[in-house]
Amino acid sequence: MNHTHPTRRSFLKATLVAGVAPLFLPGRIWSAEVTPNNRIALGFIGIGIQSRGHLGRFLSNPGVQVLAVCDVDTTRREAAKKRTNDFYTKQADTAYKGCDAYNDFRELLARKDIDAVVVGTPDHWHAIVDIAAANAGKDIYAEKPLTETIHEAWSLVSAVRKNDRVFQVGSQQRSSREFHIACELARNGVIGKITHVSVGVGSPAKPCDLPEEAMEPGLDWDRWLGPAPMRPYNSILSPRGVHNHFPAWRNYREYGGGGVTDFGAHHFDIAHWGTGLDGENPIEVTPAPGDKDVRGVKFKFANGVVFEHAKEDGITFHGPGGMIYVNRGRFGLTVKGVDKGHLFTAEEAKTVQIGPILDAVEKEFLTDAPVKLYRSTDHKQDWLDAIRSRQKPICDVAIGANTVTTCHLLNLAYYHHEKLQWDNVTKNFAGGTGKPEWLTREYRGEWKV
Repeated sequence: MNHTHPTRRSFLKATLVAGVAPLFLPGRIWSAEVTPNNRIALGFIGIGIQSRGHLGRFLSNPGVQVLAVCDVDTTRREAAKKRTNDFYTKQADTAYKGCDAYNDFRELLARKDIDAVVVGTPDHWHAIVDIAAANAGKDIYAEKPLTETIHEAWSLVSAVRKNDRVFQVGSQQRSSREFHIACELARNGVIGKITHVSVGVGSPAKPCDLPEEAMEPGLDWDRWLGPAPMRPYNSILSPRGVHNHFPAWRNYREYGGGGVTDFGAHHFDIAHWGTGLDGENPIEVTPAPGDKDVRGVKFKFANGVVFEHAKEDGITFHGPGGMIYVNRGRFGLTVKGVDKGHLFTAEEAKTVQIGPILDAVEKEFLTDAPVKLYRSTDHKQDWLDAIRSRQKPICDVAIGANTVTTCHLLNLAYYHHEKLQWDNVTKNFAGGTGKPEWLTREYRGEWKV
C-alpha cells in the first residue's frame, strides 16, 4: 500500500483552516530529529535588536513554534507579533494569527501551552524574569550577563535547580570553533600549566546622569524601569520603536555593568573554560593601581592562576611553553617560541581564513588529546537538544552564575577601590573585606529577588 505523507505547508494549511494551532505536530513533517508530540512551543520576552535576531533563527527552526511575544514597547511587540504571524502564514499559505503579544511577561508565563522562553530584556530585569520563568516551569534561553548582581546569580541557580529546568546562557562563544579549540589547547597543556590569563573587555558602568526627554506614546516606561529607581525618560535607555542599534543602557549601573559585564560575560567565560575554573571564582581581587584606572584589576584563584583585566582585546592564555590568543574570528598560538597560528588583528581577519589555521592546529595538537570539551556548533540548537534530552546545555545556568560573579567582583573593585577576598563555598566576601550590600541592590515597588 502506498502512503502519502503531507508536506510541512499542506499540514500547516490544514490545521490553520480548521482553526487549530499546530503546537505539537508529527515529527516526520518537520525533520527526522523531531519526534512525535515533541515540538517546542516558545515565548519571547523582550524584543530588542538581539532578540529579533533570535526570533529569526527560532522561526526558521522546524522543531519549534513561536506562540507569544512580550515587550513594554507597543511598536516592538506588535512588529514581532506580525513578523511571526507573517512567517507562519507564508509557510502554510493561509492566514495565521496564532502569535499573541503581551506587555506584562507574567501573562505570557501563565500560559500552560508554552514550554520555554527566550529572554532578551535589559540586564536589570534578567533575574526577575528568569526566576519567574523557572518557577512557572519553563525552560529558558537567557541573554548574558546572567544577572545584575551576585546575589541574583546564585538565587537564579537555586530556582532553576529546584524546578529542574534547562537553562542556556547566551554566551555563545562556547559554540564557536576558535574558542573551543583554544580552550582544549589550554586544558591539554599544550603550552604547559596556564599561569596567567589576560582578558580584554570594556570599562565599568557609571551612575546614570541622562537628562529628561519628552515621553512618546506607546512605551510603558514604569515597566521598562521595573526594579530600577524611578527616573525621567531618556531615549538612550529605550529608543522608541524597532531600532537597529544596541541601546546604551548597559553603560549605567542602574541597568547594567558596562563593558565589564557585556563582553566580560563572553570573554571571562572563555577564560574560566580554558583554565578548568567553571566552578570557581577568584579568592582574591586586587584593584587597579589608580582610582581612575579602568584596566588592571587582577584576580587570584585558589590554584594560583591569575586573571587580569587587560587593555588588549580578546583572551590570551600564558604558560611556560608559550601563549594562546583567541577572539571572534581570530586566533594565535605560539609553542616553545614557534608560531603555530597567526591571526591576531581584525585587519588580518579580512584577508586570512581562520579555518585552515584551526585545522592544522587541531590536527597537530588535539587529535589524540586526553581532554575533550563539550562540543556544540549551534548554541540555540544545543539548547533545544538539551530540552529534549533533559541534560545540561553547553552554558548551563551555574556556568553563567560563575562568570557573572567574576565580572561583578571586577566592577566592585573599580567602584570601591578595595582589595577583596572571596569564599567560593558561601558565595560571600571573606577576610573582613567587602560589604553585604555590594552583593545585591535596592529594588523598587513589587520587584524583588
